[in-house]
Amino acid sequence: MNLKYVGLMAWYYGLKAIPRGPSYIIAALMTPLSLLFIVFIITKGELVKFAIVGGFVITVASVALSSAGDAAFMRLQLRMQDLYVPTRVSPSDYMLALTLSYLMFSIPGIALYSILGVIFHIFNIIAIFVLIAVLVLLVIATSSISFIISGMIKHVRNVWGIAAILSVAMTVLPPTFYPYNYIPRYALYVLSISPVTPAAVIAQSIFHLSPMLLLEVPVLILETVVLFVLARFLTRWREN
Repeated sequence: MNLKYVGLMAWYYGLKAIPRGPSYIIAALMTPLSLLFIVFIITKGELVKFAIVGGFVITVASVALSSAGDAAFMRLQLRMQDLYVPTRVSPSDYMLALTLSYLMFSIPGIALYSILGVIFHIFNIIAIFVLIAVLVLLVIATSSISFIISGMIKHVRNVWGIAAILSVAMTVLPPTFYPYNYIPRYALYVLSISPVTPAAVIAQSIFHLSPMLLLEVPVLILETVVLFVLARFLTRWREN
């Protein structure tokens, strides 16, 4: 593994992108903050803690999913993957670097929801560490979906609409801003096709907002592994 490349690429494409594109940060936060506001108004604050916890999940997932357009642009227009063929950079290094950059790009949103979490007293030490693990798995899973999409797209103009649709469908429909036990169990299992669903269920459980559903833990792990392997297969250099 080329850790130097992974770190430099993640720093440049992740942290350095924050001051270069503040409008993208605002755009990434618009949906979770709008939903937070709607939940607060409709439920008169009763479900605001669910919306805050869900905000962590949807921020990380939406950034990674919407980045399918960037991945496709770099592959089809910039031909970046072709440049790596004669180098020591492997497809796994490339995927890991972009995945880490997506997580770094989510830092402003994570920081904002952390402040809200402190204000509403939802944190505890164990929950914080579990949430970090969940977000890491989630960004790997959702970034893998972005790589799968970008690897299958033949023209970059087709990816933006697909990424936008998936971002909404896979983050808003799952129980990110409402208790997962509000929906029938069979519907929850159907929605678990999206890795956002088990991540949201686990997050609600560790913050003691909803009962623990242990089945969703292996579901999230399995989906992360399967999606990453599939994405790795589609993210190939020409010589592969």
